Amino acid sequence: MRDPYRNPFPAEDRARREIWEMLVTRDIDAFLAADWQAVAGDFIAERFLGIDAAKSVNPDGWRLAFPTLDAYRDEWLRQAEDFRTVSFAEDPRAAIFTTTRLEEIEFNGDTALVRKKFDGSIRKSDGSQDVLKWQTLYYCRLHEGRWKIAGFTGYLPNPMG
Repeated sequence: MRDPYRNPFPAEDRARREIWEMLVTRDIDAFLAADWQAVAGDFIAERFLGIDAAKSVNPDGWRLAFPTLDAYRDEWLRQAEDFRTVSFAEDPRAAIFTTTRLEEIEFNGDTALVRKKFDGSIRKSDGSQDVLKWQTLYYCRLHEGRWKIAGFTGYLPNPMG
């Protein structure tokens, strides 16, 4: 059985390990704490771009929701604060790690295409579930000596089609 907390990339694959730590461990922990400062250094603010695919396979419905990093930060913080108000029947950190898969990273020079997928749910105290079933394509660059997020296309359906 897969250990959801364990970085799946070997120690000698430093770039993939660094990207996984950034987009899985650090992202989840910062989101749960609603602590933007913990991840702020993981982004390249200049020309940042985020697309919201609205869980649609049709690009006609996708929106340029985050034309700046500030716009994304504000929405990220709003979602994190909303999440903190929910009462869960299970450990949300464990549930998010269990639903998260980041196993595919493609490199071309100092640029990486990263596929992060969510497939599962978190049980709420009221008996309902918070469904986590989408994927994000991250566009990362080697910037100032480390891998950072330059943009993404997020909230894509998982699976597509």
